[in-house]
Amino acid sequence: MNRRTFLKTAALGAVAAGITRRAAAAEMYFPVKADQSLFAAINRAKDPARKTPLEQKHVPVIKAPAAVKAGEPFTVEVTVGDVVHPMGPTHWIQFIELNVGNEPAGRIDMMPRGFLNPKAAFTVVVPREAAPAGKITLMAFERCNLHGYWEGSLDVTVTG
Repeated sequence: MNRRTFLKTAALGAVAAGITRRAAAAEMYFPVKADQSLFAAINRAKDPARKTPLEQKHVPVIKAPAAVKAGEPFTVEVTVGDVVHPMGPTHWIQFIELNVGNEPAGRIDMMPRGFLNPKAAFTVVVPREAAPAGKITLMAFERCNLHGYWEGSLDVTVTG
């Protein structure tokens, strides 16, 4: 065997071994397969009164006062799910976002490490002109690396 043939064979063997090792590592670190249909659209609770186990862990729950005064700050808490969502290296919440009406109000990015409870608190001020009908909708969004993009909403009365 000449040197050129040896080098080609060794390079091809190294590439094949690297691909095999990478596939094995992917299986080890990401053993749970993602349901691709959950990434096709925004997911919501089909029946908020009777959520499925998947919806209970993923639909954002918004806690805010039922009525707020225009121009005054108030706190909005967003929790991922009625049941605490697991956070680990293979299954985690990537971010939580809050919109006031159609306007973005804030976003929290999360890491797949540590002992996190996927929850965020935002301080919000709604100007009177943002709620001419006396009501505004808070929209919370979150993205799970395995189960896609989820949405929850809450209507708040704006006085003053």
